[in-house]
Amino acid sequence: MARPKPNDETWARPAAVPAGPPGSVDGQSLEAALEAYLQKHLPHLVAAEVQKAFRQDPAARTCRIIASKGTMDWAYPPFILGSAAAAMGMDTAIFFTFYGLNLLKKDLKVQVDPIGNPAMPMPVPNAIAALPGMRAVATRMMSGMFRSKGVASVGELRQVCIESGVRLIACQMTMDALSIPREALIDGVEVAGAAGFLHEASRAHVTLFV
Repeated sequence: MARPKPNDETWARPAAVPAGPPGSVDGQSLEAALEAYLQKHLPHLVAAEVQKAFRQDPAARTCRIIASKGTMDWAYPPFILGSAAAAMGMDTAIFFTFYGLNLLKKDLKVQVDPIGNPAMPMPVPNAIAALPGMRAVATRMMSGMFRSKGVASVGELRQVCIESGVRLIACQMTMDALSIPREALIDGVEVAGAAGFLHEASRAHVTLFV
């Protein structure tokens, strides 16, 4: 079979290429083409890099929380945050120091202090908050409000943390300073000093102080 000549109708002509100015891609400027590419692929590239970082750096899945207060309104945040972090698959530990150590006692008694607490749903003037029995009244009010909204109690949230594998760590110095014996704390609590906990916290990507 004879090879077709350029002037034969069977000769395959190359497809027409859209004309564009120098420095363009498919008629777009390089800047526009690059922006379109990034808009399409950047989310996937970022997600892939984040997952790669998580695999290479275990600290990215580590959460360390310091609980320093022992009233009811301050008892909720560390247990809520700790249980939420554990539910997300993070290696979680809460360090209880000073008055926060009361949250680890077997005899868990947390109250609301209405004095100097203007953020309460129903602020109480300090002159009235200082009256005898007002702390118990404020505690009953907050407990009832939380119960009506289906919010778990502090004790229940503490148990959720335990069952979720959250490490509860008591401050050794606070135990010594406040003469709190190990027997007064719930089972499973670890005891460590500030330096030991800070060593762990320094390698965590999420550190919170409550």
